Amino acid sequence: MAMDSTDWLTVNEAAKLSGYDPEHIRRLVRGNEIKARKFSIVWMVNRESLLHYVKKAQTWGNKRGRKTEN
Repeated sequence: MAMDSTDWLTVNEAAKLSGYDPEHIRRLVRGNEIKARKFSIVWMVNRESLLHYVKKAQTWGNKRGRKTEN
């Protein structure tokens, strides 16, 4: 099975694409929120998985975080 290089991003590339901090990308990987694989010594993030997560996160809007009284 051949790997298409456009399917996988380094953590830094994933951060640039998503607008997230690289450490946040790593947390998402550790939490199994996005798919990733280790190729040799480098962790690579699955582009489709990342874009799906970003799209899903946008639907959350302001629902996350501490709630304030109006």
